Amino acid sequence: MRLRNVPGAKEEMLVNPFVVQEPASKKGAWAEVFGTKRPLMLEIGTGKGQFITTLAGQNPDVNFIGIEKMSSVLIRALQKRAEQEIDNLYFLRMDAEEVVNTFDKGEVAKIYLNFSDPWPKDRHHKRRLTSREFLARYEQILAEDGIVEFKTDNVGLFDFSLEEIEAAGWTLLACTRDLHHDTSMNGGNVMTEYEERFSSMGNPICKLICAPKKKTAEKEQ
Repeated sequence: MRLRNVPGAKEEMLVNPFVVQEPASKKGAWAEVFGTKRPLMLEIGTGKGQFITTLAGQNPDVNFIGIEKMSSVLIRALQKRAEQEIDNLYFLRMDAEEVVNTFDKGEVAKIYLNFSDPWPKDRHHKRRLTSREFLARYEQILAEDGIVEFKTDNVGLFDFSLEEIEAAGWTLLACTRDLHHDTSMNGGNVMTEYEERFSSMGNPICKLICAPKKKTAEKEQ
């Protein structure tokens, strides 16, 4: 789907108080950005922001960062953020590949991936946010008990993700191919804009939760 350019969106990214400038300079010091040390959670590919703004409002004891590289999309999330009386949500306009340069080892408690771009051509598989290449990046920044949660309606991408999790040596903690009819995994589920649209069309929503295996093994010892 081609995104519509929003005039002034790029300029707004440079002055909006909820967009952190030069995020790499904050590596290891995100508690200072928020003004308090709380668990830090990321949504990579935050889109128009419905998921993360809702989650931040429901969890004032957690710090949230939404990462989105498209200014014309992120500006919609910023509009939602401006309507919230919260102090625990900021955004970064950057590519997901930069997470290892932006967050320190063990600094992130959880990563959310919601309806990520499937990059359907095989030659682009390394760009998929659940590829083993990206899992290796996440492993560098996740806390010892950190996890990744992934939702999609794309069955092909979901199957690919399960294969990559195994190939990367990660542990699959939970999995469903019909989230909204899975009572064990749907409790407290916060829907994204895409999730509302796809589920209204009758598309089942897939979800998985995973963690680096070595972190899981260390926790069990």
